[in-house]
Amino acid sequence: MTSLEALTMFLWSCAHSETNRNIQNKFGKSGETVSRKFSEVLESVCLLAKEIVKPPDFNFEEIPSKIRDDNRYWPHFQGCIGAIDGTHIPAIVPTKDQIRYIGRKGFPTQNVMLVCNFDMLFTFVVVGWPGTAHDTRILSSTIEEMKNVFPHPPEGKYYVVDAGYPNMKGYLSPYKGERYHIPDFRAGGQAEGIQEVFNHEHSSLRNVIERTIGVWKKKWHILCDMRPFPLIKQQKIIVATTALHNFIRICGFVDEAFNKYDNISGYMTGNIEERNIHEDLGSYNPRRVQDGGYMDKVRNQIAIELIENRNHLSL
Repeated sequence: MTSLEALTMFLWSCAHSETNRNIQNKFGKSGETVSRKFSEVLESVCLLAKEIVKPPDFNFEEIPSKIRDDNRYWPHFQGCIGAIDGTHIPAIVPTKDQIRYIGRKGFPTQNVMLVCNFDMLFTFVVVGWPGTAHDTRILSSTIEEMKNVFPHPPEGKYYVVDAGYPNMKGYLSPYKGERYHIPDFRAGGQAEGIQEVFNHEHSSLRNVIERTIGVWKKKWHILCDMRPFPLIKQQKIIVATTALHNFIRICGFVDEAFNKYDNISGYMTGNIEERNIHEDLGSYNPRRVQDGGYMDKVRNQIAIELIENRNHLSL
């Protein structure tokens, strides 16, 4: 079997979530060959992930054109460098471990944390957390335990995150208790008041992570119908597909999925329903007190600028 054949078989398996038997029939190979070549290509693509699932510039010196060229965001969100969100991927786990992995949807999942930029490229991925893990717990652990590899926001920069995360230095969340998601505003009318106006623009900007996850899951069906591999291989598949996602985007191929999701306003993956928002975080918010309200001041300042700009335009 040539390398090209092995890669084609791997891509087909991930794109269609095919069983070993179906791949045998389609490619005319033995079950042992299918399994071995899948593993070999998987390891290679995971190595590729180390090279392309990362920010183009760890200093984040260049302001994204998405922000710079859009009056809705410029100059208010000029410090934003990307978005973070968690999403759930079905997991096949031993019976003894299922309780830890069964989330709010009633079946075992991994809670995967993803970071993306405004080009819809993944810049970091965290796998291995069970479905019961809270998004904030995963982010806090990542910041502390993976600090040498995680693309931390430099001083004055931040990621946009949703209400499942705290508003802490380097991570800008919306005002809680107010309308937030774009479909909410479509159903209930124009944003009113300083906090709703901020939430509307914040949601519109943060929507890039929803759209990026949407493309990723649509293209690689194995993410929605995971095969019964060992758990470590399931985790590697998740990482590998983020690399494939980035490779397609970077190479500039004309791609139907990217074209569809590139500019959909208000797209939602549905992962809001998957969050364990009622979990007691305990000590998993260590930075909040240390921040001294820094990010609250940033959020309030942006909100004031947005409402002033809106009032000016309405004159």
